[in-house]
Amino acid sequence: MFDAVFKALAAPTRRQILDVLRDHPATTSDLCNRFPALDRCTVMQHLKVLADADLVIVQRKGRERWNHLNALPIKRIHDRWIGPYAAHAAEVIDKLDLALS
Repeated sequence: MFDAVFKALAAPTRRQILDVLRDHPATTSDLCNRFPALDRCTVMQHLKVLADADLVIVQRKGRERWNHLNALPIKRIHDRWIGPYAAHAAEVIDKLDLALS
């Protein structure tokens, strides 16, 4: 589960796409317009990797394809990896602060 998310997050362009989707859903055409250096096929490939990692949920409305951010996989990474390490680091700094006081 985490491997696909880490792979998806490894590419700067995919992180930029997620940044766009963080604020509001966007159609694939909107995303293509936001990344003029990329052709439509490349944007679609990035969206597929994001969707395979469950970071993007696709909703079709008529002829439009709406892309929505799914932040749950990122939260799971935070809960599993970042949270415990950050808590430990804060504890170490707190002990150091007390020792220096």
